[in-house]
Amino acid sequence: MKTNMGSVDRIIRVFVGLALLSGILFLDPGIRWWGLIGLIPLATASIGWCPAYLPFGISTCKTGDSKA
Repeated sequence: MKTNMGSVDRIIRVFVGLALLSGILFLDPGIRWWGLIGLIPLATASIGWCPAYLPFGISTCKTGDSKA
């Protein structure tokens, strides 16, 4: 699996994931579980690979940064 996310993309995903997870604390009890969606950007940032980029051929990492 090749890395297809650059460092800026990964940092943005971490902040977005943490912001969404904070919804667990601040949202109304009936919709708190929506905050768990924040796990998706955190997971993709931690592995450096986004499956949604594959069909479009997108890669935000520099050409020398990808791992085979």
